[in-house]
Amino acid sequence: MQFKLTYVFLLGLILLASFAVVQKNETTNSFKLITTETEYEVGNSIVLKFSSAQSEKPLLYCSNSYGSTLVSASIKNEILEYTFPKNITQKTGIVNWTLLEETNSISGQFNNNPKAEVATIETYIGPPSIEAGGTDYTMLIVIPTDSLDNPVTTNTLVNAKHQFLDSEENDLIFTKNLIAYKNIYSKKESGRMLVSSESLGINSKEFTINVWATIPTNFTILAKRPHDYADGNQVTTFSTSIIKDKLDNVVSDGTFVTFFITNSKGNILKTTGTTIDGIATAKMIHPDYQANWSIKAYVEGMAESKVITLNYKQVIDDFDVLFSENNRDIKVGPLRSFMQQMIPDGLQVKLQIYKDNTLVETYLKTSFNGYVNFNLKPAIFKNGNYNFRIQTAGIEKEFNNKKLW
Repeated sequence: MQFKLTYVFLLGLILLASFAVVQKNETTNSFKLITTETEYEVGNSIVLKFSSAQSEKPLLYCSNSYGSTLVSASIKNEILEYTFPKNITQKTGIVNWTLLEETNSISGQFNNNPKAEVATIETYIGPPSIEAGGTDYTMLIVIPTDSLDNPVTTNTLVNAKHQFLDSEENDLIFTKNLIAYKNIYSKKESGRMLVSSESLGINSKEFTINVWATIPTNFTILAKRPHDYADGNQVTTFSTSIIKDKLDNVVSDGTFVTFFITNSKGNILKTTGTTIDGIATAKMIHPDYQANWSIKAYVEGMAESKVITLNYKQVIDDFDVLFSENNRDIKVGPLRSFMQQMIPDGLQVKLQIYKDNTLVETYLKTSFNGYVNFNLKPAIFKNGNYNFRIQTAGIEKEFNNKKLW
């Protein structure tokens, strides 16, 4: 009998515990989501509603790709209402939420979709310069956004437009992964391309793409000069033919051309110019003595010209040298040019002074009114015998054992 009583007592405890668990579960599940909508449009108010038999108001934790926040509830007719803030409702994307109830939280998510409109278009394009020929291209990237600066929905139509020379083209592209893009290839011709885009009636600004010529091909050069005398005064002008690429496009302005000049002594002179309308020009002053020049031009690493030659005649066959004032004043001249006129100012004259076959001093002066004067000061050149060598216009004269006193 005692055993039966013990058994009944234990069975009663088990039933009581089961009833307590049921009561607890009923309490735990006292919050129930009433809102069924899971798709919203940005900018609209979003309110999640829960039914509750309790006066408790747990916080609602919500997060999207921009951050997280906690939302407090308000109670209306035993209904918990959670109104989401604007930093959540005005941004597109998935919003995850969790009701922070102590014993058994409830979770869910909804989508915040962009508006079916385009308010602005963000446009990027590059590179701004491409090469003609049909192989190089620039990329147009378009990001249509709504009035809240959200990218529009996938597959929104974008009309990519570009104009080049006599042609205008439209390409229909669609947004994907927030953007729409189009590779715009060059044509065979060089020129300027205008690019724009349009989506749902909103247009972007105009962009400019420069289509430059490709690598230049070989070219010819010519020289123009007022006369063929080596007077060291006049200027010879070198110019190229119109430099073009293999597609017959004129190279872009500013293409750098270098002219190399090799003279009779094997020395190399250099002058440079840049193209304007495909033609580059450069200048070089005439030599001051008889010379033969070989000229060749290069667009470095890309194109070159054939060699042309120029001959310059000697203009000064002889000159006089006068020593005076104890041989300390040396007057060179008159220096006469090809018509017996005085040589233009600026002809270089070099004087070298030797003492006991050792070079003591070298002076360089330029002519003025056909003459050059040197003055040897006693403080520098003591009394004694010296050798003098004078050079100008490729002519050299020596005066040995000249006494200074």
